[in-house]
Amino acid sequence: MKRIISWIFLAAIVSSAASCKKDFLDIAPLDRYSDEQVWKDPALAQTFVNNIYLGIPHGFSNIMMSSMVDETSYNADFGTSNVTKSLLTPSDIGIFDQGFWTANRQRGVQWNAVYKFVRAANLFFEKIEASPIADADKNRLKGEAYFLRAYLYSNLVSMYGGVPIIKKTFGLGEDYFVARNSFDDCIKFIVSDLDEAANLLPLTQSGVNKGRATKGAALALKSRMLLLAASDLYNTGSAWAGGYAHKELIGYVGGDRTARWQAARDAAKAVIDLKLYDLYKPDPANAAEATKNYGDIFLQKETTEDIFVRYFTAKIDENWDGYNPGLYNNPNGWHGWGSNTPIGQHVDAYEMADGSKFDWNNPAHKAKPYENRDPRFYASINFDGAKWRPRPSDAAGRDPVGIVQTGYYEKPDGTLIPGLDTRNSPLEDWNGTYTGYYMRKFIDPSINAQYDKQEQPWRYIRYAEILLNYAEASLALGDEVEARKYINMIRKRAGMPAVTESGAALVERYRNERRIELAFEDQRFSDVRRWMIAPQAYQNAQGISIRYKVDAAGNVISAPVYTVINAQDRAWNPRFYFLPITMDEMNRNKNLIQNPLY
Repeated sequence: MKRIISWIFLAAIVSSAASCKKDFLDIAPLDRYSDEQVWKDPALAQTFVNNIYLGIPHGFSNIMMSSMVDETSYNADFGTSNVTKSLLTPSDIGIFDQGFWTANRQRGVQWNAVYKFVRAANLFFEKIEASPIADADKNRLKGEAYFLRAYLYSNLVSMYGGVPIIKKTFGLGEDYFVARNSFDDCIKFIVSDLDEAANLLPLTQSGVNKGRATKGAALALKSRMLLLAASDLYNTGSAWAGGYAHKELIGYVGGDRTARWQAARDAAKAVIDLKLYDLYKPDPANAAEATKNYGDIFLQKETTEDIFVRYFTAKIDENWDGYNPGLYNNPNGWHGWGSNTPIGQHVDAYEMADGSKFDWNNPAHKAKPYENRDPRFYASINFDGAKWRPRPSDAAGRDPVGIVQTGYYEKPDGTLIPGLDTRNSPLEDWNGTYTGYYMRKFIDPSINAQYDKQEQPWRYIRYAEILLNYAEASLALGDEVEARKYINMIRKRAGMPAVTESGAALVERYRNERRIELAFEDQRFSDVRRWMIAPQAYQNAQGISIRYKVDAAGNVISAPVYTVINAQDRAWNPRFYFLPITMDEMNRNKNLIQNPLY
């Protein structure tokens, strides 16, 4: 009886409230904003654009793009070997699939992921013109949106070739069967958006706007894409694709390649002529200073080279596999994960300090392989014998100095004592390197990465890339004097002697310079494809085995012996010049054409 009365009483209260305010259920949600609110409020419109920036993945995820090419190897595999063996298919794109359980960086350039952000950019353009916000704010936001849409398409085109150019949002019942545009059309579209962005964006962004797109960022991305467009992969007739009937999707089928190289050179020069950027500390006094200066580029919050960067704070939470480069790439003997470990071919690409090639067949080099190398080597690679940082408390007694140990120590009875940073480490025997090396670049040695997160930004575009772009285009146009000048600007900052070669030898020196200067910066994956050197780049990954002789007490009694080993099987299939369009996407859209050889 009491329960019945209680319900009647509650009903009476609700009825009374409803009679006083009949729309009491018609209230605005507190966790979202209406479409109308967003486009009349400059702060909300900016927030909308901010979210589009998230469509450009940074390179500090646990699985780096360097492990997709001949720079590093991902020690836990997690499906990365299917990429380095060219085993992806339209039915299984592995770590590039949006549904894959990790690989944030790779998923971020996949078809479905990118088009979601393209739609957001298109929605912005449809809404912003009618917005009552001030013209100055409106134009700045439009500049950012043009830049972001161009960046999104640049990622699509570099992975797929020609893709559908979508400049509107779709509603229910519309024709969704959109065909791919030609590679030529896509490059023109990207350049057009970047020109619009450059006209609208400020030269610099300051205060809370740091990290947003600028005029220089738009011109720099234009430089990158026009260099890509002029490169071999897109201009040599696509013979690698066999009888593929739609070569306009994967490159140019006519036109003036010299004009493309000139456009690439002009685009790089436009950035240079802004006179906003400079190499960071371009005149080192000695090799040690050159090493420090180069390493510091990637540990500073800001440098004179920064053109477009992504900032982080220690509080940024991107799950276990997002931003945390120190934890991911520190050696396991410091309780790091040792995730992306440099492979032997990349390590061997660092020249000797006098500019000559390193060669394991040279007895002097083989005896002391880590001495007298390019100063950038010591800022980029953690190798056996390198001084790093104090060991954690549970290892300090074993190594009071903090020296990387990737070798094994052989006692007189044949027993092997594993170094602290090997796969058989007495500290952690699961995160060790298979190659004998660890990454040093990007990692702050002053931070205990086991517990603390560093805050260095990811540099999407920096000035050194622009100088290299200009040099490459100058080389292609036959202007070797100008090319050497800009290559040697970068080498001088690195404490390396000037290059003097001509012809094919100069091209080879340029390509190696780019490989070293931009190591692990998300450039090499594209470079080996556009230069069409992928068959050489996807050879089996090498590593190094190191053995010391020790006495019964464990004291080292001999110089180390180095043996080059096979660390990871790899293989190249020319279809992997481009990603396949997934089978699901092909089934949804009858007008799509698959990439060649899939």
